[in-house]
Amino acid sequence: MPKPVAQSAPNAIVSSAHLAAGASPALSEVEYGLILAGHAFQRWMVLCAAAAGAPGLSPTEVLILHTVHHRGRPKRQAEILLALAIEDTHIATYAIRKLEAAGLVRTSRAGKEKLVAVTEAGAALCTRYAELREALLARAVRDAGPEAAKLSDAAALLRSLSGFYDQAARAATTV
Repeated sequence: MPKPVAQSAPNAIVSSAHLAAGASPALSEVEYGLILAGHAFQRWMVLCAAAAGAPGLSPTEVLILHTVHHRGRPKRQAEILLALAIEDTHIATYAIRKLEAAGLVRTSRAGKEKLVAVTEAGAALCTRYAELREALLARAVRDAGPEAAKLSDAAALLRSLSGFYDQAARAATTV
């Protein structure tokens, strides 16, 4: 006998009721939360970078800049793509060119591989961004948001869900 189809709770906040009517209504709630959080995070990155002195950067460019700055060593473009789960090389290439034109990163070659390193200006921007993040966001979350353990649990949940979405995406290519 098949399992009964779960119904979403009447007070569930979802973006599409037809997606909440299946096997996992709570997943639809998470998806709507991801939509809202994703857009808010992208808006935050762009506006924080602008306030730090780099107006006009896209969310992808901000992410790449922080990734390149991470641990203070140059990164291969392939490492950047892997770390940020960017599948389209052209998106990263365009972003890196824009960051290079802005003087925030420099590129070089190690054999056939492109290396990307942060410049002094890029490092200074990352430092200013971190200061603004601390003052405007991190303190507010610490003082009024979820406790650190719950944030860590949420991060682990999101990483776990990303695996389910990746697997489902691979399966969808064969349907």
